[in-house]
Amino acid sequence: MVQRTSNAEVMSMDLSPKMPVKAYGGDGGAYYDWSPADLPMLGTASIGAAKLHLAAGGLSLPSYSDSAKVAYVLQGAGVCGLVLPEAAKEKVIPIKEGDALALPFGAVTWWHNAQDSSAELVVLFLGDTSKGHVPGKFTNFQLTGATGIFTGFSTEFVARAWDLDQDSAAKLVSTQPGSGIVKLASGHKMPEPRAEDREGMVLNCFEAPLDVDIKGGGRVVVLNTANLPLVKEVGLGTDLVRIDGHSMCSPRFSCDSAYQVTYIVRGSGRVQVVGIDGTRVLETRAEGGCLFIVPRFFVVSKIADEAGMEWFSIITTPNPIFSHLAGRTSVWKAISPAVLETSFNTTPEMEKLFRSKRLDSEIFFAPN
Repeated sequence: MVQRTSNAEVMSMDLSPKMPVKAYGGDGGAYYDWSPADLPMLGTASIGAAKLHLAAGGLSLPSYSDSAKVAYVLQGAGVCGLVLPEAAKEKVIPIKEGDALALPFGAVTWWHNAQDSSAELVVLFLGDTSKGHVPGKFTNFQLTGATGIFTGFSTEFVARAWDLDQDSAAKLVSTQPGSGIVKLASGHKMPEPRAEDREGMVLNCFEAPLDVDIKGGGRVVVLNTANLPLVKEVGLGTDLVRIDGHSMCSPRFSCDSAYQVTYIVRGSGRVQVVGIDGTRVLETRAEGGCLFIVPRFFVVSKIADEAGMEWFSIITTPNPIFSHLAGRTSVWKAISPAVLETSFNTTPEMEKLFRSKRLDSEIFFAPN
């Protein structure tokens, strides 16, 4: 259950974008995460965020998490092994940059970057920790390795569970000294990925139909229950947004009590967030690799720098709805002229001028 925080606490929180910190790793790669100690809104919103970096030949050992997640491939190509709850067979999914996967509770995964890969495999994880052990942080349970679950059981229990003699059971549990991530021995052959295993499990955000495409402004691909059914089990909505240089993303708020969690994939730009009583609670420049969270009902807007800006977001509802406060589809175009005139305490002429603007643009505004 999401923690309830007072208005004063939310308004005083540090909302500035943060970079992740390395949690563990070795020759095969590293796992980084964001901590609610550094980004308090993670705990308030019960959202976890982490990144996996795998070098060539790196393997993230089989594990499961206490949280449902969305995984997004930021860089490279590789393989995701996935065993869904009660499944009799694993899926061996080929993955590439732009792929998004929904990982429900109980899913066991492993991740691999090929020995001959010329680039790191980098995967972003964003998810709901409201049912997890630590609000705002994923707890992952390793099945093997130095911190594996079965290192905690007695040899008697392990041998009985796996129908092995005790010597074999003790040897099997103790022979992997690595923890979480390892580098495969040269020549070790891994399962071949199967293209058919992508069906219903993966949506590539670069290849999917665009939900919004505004010339000179920006483009959006939305992941929801229609194009990736497992999103319903995860309980999160997701989108990939790319805006062009100096373009603006319309001021907007989530009108279904959802938090907006944003990871800047590449590029940079200015971000402003306004909260209760018209108070600007964040004004900053966000760069690739950082993450920030917009509180419920707060209004956020972004303006890209010259090179543009791309971000991947989750919203804490599977089919989010937003209200925009500028553009053709904004609430201003729906409100009657007399109400708008009185609300701004302005003249009829100014009301007409205001209403006449942004009639042909919505969501993204290209520079003049």
